[in-house]
Amino acid sequence: MLMIRLSRRGARKQPVYRIVVIEKDRARDGRSIEVVGLYNPRTNPATVDFKRERIEYWLGKGAQFSPTLARLYKNAPVTPAVSAAPLTPASVGEPVAPVETPAEPEA
Repeated sequence: MLMIRLSRRGARKQPVYRIVVIEKDRARDGRSIEVVGLYNPRTNPATVDFKRERIEYWLGKGAQFSPTLARLYKNAPVTPAVSAAPLTPASVGEPVAPVETPAEPEA
C-alpha cells in the first residue's frame, strides 16, 4: 500500500521534512517513489509547500495520507496557480533602474 507521509531531513534539532509517496512498509527515511512537497516547522508560521496535482494523482492511485499529513493538507491554504513565466521588473510593472558603474580612481 502507498502512503503519503513525512520524511525527516536536516541537522540535529533542525528538522525539515519532505512530503513523500512511499510504500507503507519502508523505513521513515527510506527510498521514496516521489517527493511531492516540503514542510518546514521551524519558520513562523510553518511553511508547507504541496505539489497538489501530484498528490491528487497519487490519491487517485490509492495512496493514503498519514494522520499528521492529512491534518497539514486539510489546513494548508490553497495558493493560486503560478504562471510559468518568471517575474521580471518589466512584467511586474516596476521601472528598471540603470546599473551604475563605479568611477575609476585616478592614480
